[in-house]
Amino acid sequence: MDAEPVDILIAGGGPVGTALALALQDSGHSVVLTEARSAETCGAHSGESAAAGAVKTGDARAIALSYSSRLVLERLNAWSQLAATPIETIHVSQRGGFGRTLIRAGDVGVPALGYVVGYDTLQRGLLATPCAGRRIFGAKLTGFDGCTAVVRTQDGELAFAPQLTVFADGARVGDGRAAPAHSKDYHQTAVVASVTTGQAHHGRAWERFTPEGPLALLPFADGYSLVWTAGPERAAILCALDTPAFLAELHAAFGDRLGAFTGASARAAFPLALRYGQDVEVPRSICIGNAAQTLHPVAGQGFNLGLRDAWELARLARDSRGPGSDEFCAHYRRARALDRGAGIRFTDSLVGIFSNANPLLCLGRGAGLLALDLLPIARSFVARRMIFGARALP
Repeated sequence: MDAEPVDILIAGGGPVGTALALALQDSGHSVVLTEARSAETCGAHSGESAAAGAVKTGDARAIALSYSSRLVLERLNAWSQLAATPIETIHVSQRGGFGRTLIRAGDVGVPALGYVVGYDTLQRGLLATPCAGRRIFGAKLTGFDGCTAVVRTQDGELAFAPQLTVFADGARVGDGRAAPAHSKDYHQTAVVASVTTGQAHHGRAWERFTPEGPLALLPFADGYSLVWTAGPERAAILCALDTPAFLAELHAAFGDRLGAFTGASARAAFPLALRYGQDVEVPRSICIGNAAQTLHPVAGQGFNLGLRDAWELARLARDSRGPGSDEFCAHYRRARALDRGAGIRFTDSLVGIFSNANPLLCLGRGAGLLALDLLPIARSFVARRMIFGARALP
């Protein structure tokens, strides 16, 4: 089987992989994007190349986009298609301890700290944006040796000879990639759902730290997107409860600030872990997004970090005639090292500091939250890091 030459092959057609394909528009490089899910599942137009037979499923999760991610999506001409709910303030507190802070968009001089959008809505919006690259759905990357990428579809196998292969699929699929060099099981599970209360959200997000882990309520449409971190056994119990019992548990954990919780969607649960880095770098390949680093959802950094991966990679590729060379791949990894490292340390540190009932740490957390509330410069620094990462907008 002859391998088709291509400059850049993107394995994974989720939001990060699709954003990379859009960012490579008019780059002068030929681009092929492969996605294991069907076009119908992803919400692509019927004219896209697709293999039939996949079950149509949706993803009800919501994604927190930072303001810098909005700027990137605007540059990709994808923002106007998204119905996003702005986050204008973030209320941060801890259960069972003093101290709280309120971070405002005005602290950073931006119209909103971030936005909340449904995963499916984001995916469809990106796929609806015109893209010069070739997109193949129902196609799973099954083998890669640094020179040839083999893709399996319902109609048979395709082979490509890319200069550069970008893994953006978020997980290993037995295709020749190395395992993550660093991995940590948080022994926590995220319970996600949409919930409603008797009060309007007014663009305010809530991050409440508990000994089990953070409980986040993000303003979303007419209610909130809930991300409730708990131990695996506790999470299983929460998911099994009927709606009234679940809402009673949520009220007990969150408190009275929003009054009574009045409704909840079906719940889903996701185990949480930290994974990043590869044992051995595979030649002529780069990992971005969750394929490069899988983070705890605290502070909503994961997708935004992945989108900056895609933007920086596209920027460097535009200026390179050989995007798969060892020099190019090393340049990209150096360019992303500071932002990636800071994002990993930031989220991992928050989990370690806040997910416990240690009385001394409780006092320290309270003092830190109080200091943030009293010092605008400190609030601005934290907010800018959350919005733009360790570097300015890429």
